[in-house]
Amino acid sequence: MNEQYSYTIEGSGPGLLLAHGAGGGIEANFGPLMADLRGTHTVVGPDLPGAGATPRSSSPLDLDTVADTLVATAVGAGVERFTVLGYSLGTAVAVRAATRHPDRVEGLVLTAGFARPDHRTRLTLGLWRELLDGDRALLARFATLVAVGAPTLEALSAEELTARLRAAEGFVPEGSPEQVDLAASVDTRDDLPRITVPTLVVATTLDRLVPPEASRELAEGIPGAEYAEVGSGHLIADEAPDAWLSLVRDFLDRHDRARV
Repeated sequence: MNEQYSYTIEGSGPGLLLAHGAGGGIEANFGPLMADLRGTHTVVGPDLPGAGATPRSSSPLDLDTVADTLVATAVGAGVERFTVLGYSLGTAVAVRAATRHPDRVEGLVLTAGFARPDHRTRLTLGLWRELLDGDRALLARFATLVAVGAPTLEALSAEELTARLRAAEGFVPEGSPEQVDLAASVDTRDDLPRITVPTLVVATTLDRLVPPEASRELAEGIPGAEYAEVGSGHLIADEAPDAWLSLVRDFLDRHDRARV
C-alpha cells in the first residue's frame, strides 16, 4: 500500500472514509455533516496532496495512486472496511477505490460528481487552472460565479457578497493546480459496471460546474445505484447541508443495519 495522507479521525462505529473535491478540503467540503456523522461512525478525513497538512505533490496526480493512498490512510488509521463519501473530484477517487480495493469498500455515496468531465466542465476547469496562476481576486469571482447556485448568490446582500469573495481569495490550497488537473483528466466510465457495493448518487441540480447530467451518468452506469437530487449549486455543504445530510444519513443507516 502507498504512504498515507495527513488525516483527521473522529467518532466511533462503522468506517466512513471521506474523499474531498479539487481545491477543497475536509472541513470545507464536509464540515456541516461532521458532528452528525461522527456520532455513529468512525470518520476518516484525509487531505489530498497540497491540502491541509498533506505536502503538495511535486508531480502530476494519478487517480490510481490517489485512490490507493486514500485507502491506505484509512487502513493505517485502523479502519479496515468503510463506506466512501466522495464529493466532486472525490467521487472519481471513490469509484476507483471501490474497483481497486473491493475487500475494503462497503458502499459509496457520490455527490456532485462525474465519471469524466464533459466539454463544459473541462472548459471551466481549464479556466480555473489558468486563474490559479494569476490574480486571486479574479479567481474568487470566477469560482463564486460557477460554484454557487443562483438562488444562494442572489440572496446575498452586497456586503455579504464582498465578504464571501474575500474569504474565497484566502482559501486556495497550494495543491489546487494538481487537483484541478486531475479532475480534468479522470475517466472512470469503465469502472462503473464493476461496482458491486450499495451506491447512492446525489445530483446538485443547480450546479454550474458539474451538471446534474453527470450524476445521472454515474447512477445509470453503476448496477443498482440509487439516485437523488438536491436543489443546490456545487457547494452543497454550504447551500443545502441539511438536505444532503438527510440523504447520507438514510443511506448509511439502511446499509449499516443490513450488514448487522
